[in-house]
Amino acid sequence: MRDASQESGAQDLAALIDLVREVGDLYAARFDIRRDPAWYLGKMSEELGEVSAAYLKLQGQGRGAASRRDLEDELGDLLGFVLLFADWQGVDIGAALRRKWGGYLEPEG
Repeated sequence: MRDASQESGAQDLAALIDLVREVGDLYAARFDIRRDPAWYLGKMSEELGEVSAAYLKLQGQGRGAASRRDLEDELGDLLGFVLLFADWQGVDIGAALRRKWGGYLEPEG
C-alpha cells in the first residue's frame, strides 16, 4: 500500500522523467543524434566519468579546479541519462528502485 509520500515521490519522479525526455528529444534533434543502444550506454559511461573527475578534483586528486556546483551538475547529467535509458527500455525506474532498495526495509520472514 502506497502512502501519500510515496505518491508524491512518484509524481516528482514522473515529472523528472518528462523533463529529461523533453530535453533529450531537443538535444537529439539539435545535434542530429540517432539514439541507439551505443549512444545511451556511452552517454551514461561518459557522465559517470565526468562525475568521477569532478569528485576527484574536489578532493585535490585530479587536474584542474572543480567546484561543488560542477559535481552537482555532473550528478544531474548522470541521473538524467539513467532516467532516459530506463524510459527508452520501458523500465518503471521508480518501481525498480522501490523493489530493489525497498526490499532491504522489508522484515525478513
